[in-house]
Amino acid sequence: MRSKLFVFVPVLVLALLLSACGTAAQPRTLDVSGNGTVYVSPDIAYIYIGVHTEDPAIATAVDNNNTQTTALVEALKNAGVAVVDIQTSNFNVYTSPQYDKMTGVSTGTSYAVDNTVYVTVRDLSKLGSLLNTAVEAGANNINNVTFDVADKSAALKEARQKAMTNASSLASELAQNAGVKLGEIQNVSYSDNSPSPTYYGMGGGGGGAPAPNASVPIQPGLTEITVTVSVTYAIK
Repeated sequence: MRSKLFVFVPVLVLALLLSACGTAAQPRTLDVSGNGTVYVSPDIAYIYIGVHTEDPAIATAVDNNNTQTTALVEALKNAGVAVVDIQTSNFNVYTSPQYDKMTGVSTGTSYAVDNTVYVTVRDLSKLGSLLNTAVEAGANNINNVTFDVADKSAALKEARQKAMTNASSLASELAQNAGVKLGEIQNVSYSDNSPSPTYYGMGGGGGGAPAPNASVPIQPGLTEITVTVSVTYAIK
């Protein structure tokens, strides 16, 4: 019996010592996030331009849409948009119930057809006149104008630098307030944003509505580039 106790006690003590060492080995860290924002003038735009047609006969609705969409694409190319910058993004055929405007009683069903192209505009000075051209050619569904910067590498680099400076300043402030000292950086990660779309809609064209007399006024404004960094510091 004494022999068993003699073996058990040292093993228990060793386990307690190892447990204590493991707890003491846990590093103390400080996690902070920093933000960096840069504003740049956009030099490119993306826009959805489409044709919507309706007719009681599905074949007529499709034929009319095909004719207007073909005219639209040709007009965009003639206005200087490269073929590679015009991409079909949606083609949809569906039923459209019709109702009497006065009584609300159903008067039958028409067929609706939508054909939309995703257009990249590389010369923003021509965007307003391009929208007019699209309407004149038959477009009656224009939306989701997104302004962007073709090459964001320089802006992102500056935003990352600002974010790291912001994170370092915040870490120093928190460490001082907590009465600790900062050690080496243990980990860094970051993420950047994408420009948000500017929603813009206009109709006309295929319904026989007159085209605007002047170019559509466009205000690109500034594009916001934001980077967020997450930094982990060792603390002493």
